[in-house]
Amino acid sequence: MNGVRPRAAMILAAGRGERMRPLTDVLPKPLLRIHGKPLIERHVEALAAAGMARIVINLAWLGHLIREHLGDGSRYGVPILYSEEAPHALETAGGIFRALPLLGADPFLVVNGDVFTDFPFEGLAVDDAKDAHLVLVPNPPQHPRGDFGLAAGLAIAPAERQYTFSGVAAYRPRFFAGCSDGSFPLKPLLLRAIAAKRCSAELFQGIWEDVGTPQRLEALNA
Repeated sequence: MNGVRPRAAMILAAGRGERMRPLTDVLPKPLLRIHGKPLIERHVEALAAAGMARIVINLAWLGHLIREHLGDGSRYGVPILYSEEAPHALETAGGIFRALPLLGADPFLVVNGDVFTDFPFEGLAVDDAKDAHLVLVPNPPQHPRGDFGLAAGLAIAPAERQYTFSGVAAYRPRFFAGCSDGSFPLKPLLLRAIAAKRCSAELFQGIWEDVGTPQRLEALNA
């Protein structure tokens, strides 16, 4: 698509992973393995291959284990920086906002650390006139109502036909205008941008799984 392609990326990895217990009592969810490789390591490799100049990862629950596993990124060919949130994760928007100084002044990519996908990160871009661009996917069984609609390249809400937000998106720093450091959710900011027609979107039909429960993890590994 046309627009600015992000050169910095953020992987959201601070959450507690309550639905994954007891697995996440001793391991942060992004380090759970699919066919022998941690979810977050798959993201790092894919983002490096997509040409990202740096990757920022937010840490809270057992974050030291993620830092120990990935290090400074040198073995992946991309610098990895860490945004600390301990003792408690700051929710999605709060976590991204705290990391803004590490992400820079240009558009950046964000991906949830607990999804399994073959989305082509190198193709993501955000138009000059937009503050955000969302990747939507067909609704999985556990989320049949979806989150947002899609019309003429724009995210819309509410909509008669809605798709699920994949957790993959591109944002401009101005998307977070008026925010201050602390814990706060992403959806109100998305609805603000959607109402202003400053949030574009696309529908991705490739591999995407929210690895949210032990059963889904087991199914993927099978």
